[in-house]
Amino acid sequence: MRTDDFWQLIDRARAGGGGEPGAVAARTVALLAERDPEEIVGYARHQARVLSASHTADLWGAAYLVNGGVSDDGFHQFRGWLMTQGRAVFARAVADPDSLAELPQVRAASLTGEECASEEMLTVPWDAHRRATAAELPVDRMSATMPDLADLWDVDDPDEARRRLPKLAALFVEPPVE
Repeated sequence: MRTDDFWQLIDRARAGGGGEPGAVAARTVALLAERDPEEIVGYARHQARVLSASHTADLWGAAYLVNGGVSDDGFHQFRGWLMTQGRAVFARAVADPDSLAELPQVRAASLTGEECASEEMLTVPWDAHRRATAAELPVDRMSATMPDLADLWDVDDPDEARRRLPKLAALFVEPPVE
């Protein structure tokens, strides 16, 4: 599966009505399950590459701010949610995590405390493969390495958050005491 095919499938699922991440994931499963099993495997491989490319320290910091903390699984689920937002939003967030502050969902989360996460989006290829073939996805045919986050900054340091992600920090970090 090519990059364009991967994102076009997600865009079709997003256009299916309602942008709620669980609904986008369910529609992506349904659309993907209609395809050849090799295409489902290709989707899984591409998803692994997308997740690997987005495994960055600044995006981790953004997820930490937006969701009020984040574990390894939480960061993974945040990137699942980010996939449900479509290619342009995903690519922009990877290049400039602070751009997330412009999203209505993130701005709303700053007021409500709602988390931006989608575990369902991460399981799309497995669910689609089971639906299409009644068999498990052959994971031995996929490989993706996650880059080391050795350059992860102190996400609990409000001054560092303000320096690295000023727009998100304005939404999620208490102002300094004068």
